[in-house]
Amino acid sequence: MSGNKGLRKPEFKNSSQISLKPFYDSQDWTASDDAMAALGEPGRFPFARGVQDTMYRGRLWTMRQYAGFGSAKESNQRYKLLINQGTTGLSVAFDLPTQMGYDSDHIMSTGEVGKVGVAISSLEDMELLMDGLPLEKISTSMTINSTASILLAFYIAAAERRNIPANALKGTIQNDLLKEYVARGTYIFPPRPSLRIITDIFAYCSKNVPDWNTISISGYHIREAGSTAAQELAFTLANGMTYVSAALDAGLNINEFGKRLSFFFNCHNNFFEEIAKFRAARRLWAKLMKERFGATDPSAMKLRFHTQTAGSTLTAQQPENNIVRVGLQALAAVLGGTQSLHTNSMDEALGLPTEKAATIALRTQQIIAHESGVADVIDPLAGSFYIESLTNELEARALQYIERIDSLGGVVSCIESGWIQNEIQSAAYQYQKDVDSKKEIVVGVNDFIQDFEPPFPLKISEEMVRDQLTRLASYKKSRNQKELQSQLEQVRSAAKGDQNLMPLIVNAVKVGATLGEISDVLRSVFGQYRESVKF
Repeated sequence: MSGNKGLRKPEFKNSSQISLKPFYDSQDWTASDDAMAALGEPGRFPFARGVQDTMYRGRLWTMRQYAGFGSAKESNQRYKLLINQGTTGLSVAFDLPTQMGYDSDHIMSTGEVGKVGVAISSLEDMELLMDGLPLEKISTSMTINSTASILLAFYIAAAERRNIPANALKGTIQNDLLKEYVARGTYIFPPRPSLRIITDIFAYCSKNVPDWNTISISGYHIREAGSTAAQELAFTLANGMTYVSAALDAGLNINEFGKRLSFFFNCHNNFFEEIAKFRAARRLWAKLMKERFGATDPSAMKLRFHTQTAGSTLTAQQPENNIVRVGLQALAAVLGGTQSLHTNSMDEALGLPTEKAATIALRTQQIIAHESGVADVIDPLAGSFYIESLTNELEARALQYIERIDSLGGVVSCIESGWIQNEIQSAAYQYQKDVDSKKEIVVGVNDFIQDFEPPFPLKISEEMVRDQLTRLASYKKSRNQKELQSQLEQVRSAAKGDQNLMPLIVNAVKVGATLGEISDVLRSVFGQYRESVKF
């Protein structure tokens, strides 16, 4: 085993390259009248101290463990296990074919069915996934973007078959395409048609599924791609502003759809920087909604967010160390005021989480909630010279980025030119250089190293894939083809015009249309996006 024997780095900066002083005092933040106004009270504009006036004293955050693998039946069993262990919300991971708009039997799906999430091609799959789960009582989050409209339609139709009306459903779809173009890559259509589908979902859900969060604007994947904390904050809020502008252009009321916007952030390793990032995000978003977009309802100014601990910080080497990393990240998310939290499992750098690892991850949240005492007081770090100074600095840096994006023509133009992608890639490259030079220490990877033999994680069987394909073939044969084609043509016609697509997608799902068939119809109208980046 090697080690640096307690030697420290010559300069102290966080991920956003903010130089850190040896200590902070009243010169860095003074509780003046102006400073206190910027800080505010919990549940009051500008919400720096939290979006609810009682925060966790009234209700703990939702412990929403992210899961999904193999078949719908296997994932359903994992959800039931997590609920029995105390999970308070479901969070669904989908396989790559589902994310990219291909049925499991498509040639593009070969080798990927059920591998990084659950395979959902049909309404039957969704019914199996949610079998026996109380959809009218639980909140379900679905990490899905390009095909979000179709997966939501599956969920609505599955609930209605159980006599659960759409207006009784609670949950979230990620539905954030802009970050796919800059950080993740599971896009199908070009940006502008994608924005059209997103605003169609906003309008449909406001009338039919009023308790559904119609978008989870994600900084998580931006950070996983290598951004700094300040970049994650800036690019996430800039994407959010783009969605707000698109909804306003479509004639929607900001005081209505603004209440159903939600966010999804990463919680990385730098403990205090992450806490400050969450506080700055709430304050900056509230100001933007009020001052730039004219929201008058305080509920439409609130930045409500889900947090996931940072998958990119997990190591295959000494995987038990990941329990400590996740514990610190989860604690930072709670101290930062998250509304919902997923804690990663220690073995995720090796493969799909085992039941034991997933249970430890959930227990981490439960220990923080019930044993640490940090949930007993609202915003317990408020007034810390360091935290307040860092909150102010991150807000200022994020605002500088947003102003730069505005000057370059907005987010879509910055995506099309590759500017945002280049900013993230440059930050990722710099961090890797720092790891390679040991300027940044990753315990067990570039220091404190020991030999290890990786365990055998959970794997997807070929038998599961064969069963999925057999069921799908049977499902496709059982449908009324005339009725199916009629509904798909209605989706095509609406896509060519300006009619809201969601009701037609729901109708198509109810007569048996698959995810791939609906996606193909939309591809035929909107085309497919191909990145062409110029640096």
